[in-house]
Amino acid sequence: MAWNRDEQAARAARELHDGFYVNLGIGMPTLVANHIAPGIDITLQSENGMLGMGPFPFEDDIDADLINAGKQTITELRRSSYFSSADSFAMIRGGHIDLSILGAMEVAENGDLANWMIPGKMVKGMGGAMDLVAGVKRIIVLMEHNSKAGEAKFKHECSLPLTGKQVVDMVISDLCVLERPARGEAFRLVELAPGVTLEELRAKTEGDFVA
Repeated sequence: MAWNRDEQAARAARELHDGFYVNLGIGMPTLVANHIAPGIDITLQSENGMLGMGPFPFEDDIDADLINAGKQTITELRRSSYFSSADSFAMIRGGHIDLSILGAMEVAENGDLANWMIPGKMVKGMGGAMDLVAGVKRIIVLMEHNSKAGEAKFKHECSLPLTGKQVVDMVISDLCVLERPARGEAFRLVELAPGVTLEELRAKTEGDFVA
């Protein structure tokens, strides 16, 4: 057994704390918005110029002009505000965002992140990931533990072009939660997904971690 995508997003939502300003990356991280616990007051920020996003809309509530950075339709809140992407990146680069949850193609055991391109494949652009990992206080990666080919995505070293060096603080995969207490320290196993054994995790992982 392993967590499905919604269960991974729900686990990531447990890392959100009252008062946080949070950026959710494209893909699976956007699902986190649907799992914010009642009573937790956080503000979601989007690179395309929005502060204060609600969950994904029901079909009857869709507004095609209201989208996040991944071009998915979203909902607004009474306190939502809108501004230019220049102001949005000033928030990110200025260190005003507490947490960013991003997807990844590879994470290295030292916290290196590769999530923006695969050589030889067409790339639309690096997006905001490089700014996010450089300017945001804490970075959580939400990803599948292994690629479709079965290769480990938590590795000794990233083989793909890096988004940032030693920037990842936590990895939440479909198999486990790994956390790096501080830069320069090893990732530690925090939690196994239901039904996943330590032996299975080690067999599907290339990078080193402390159990």
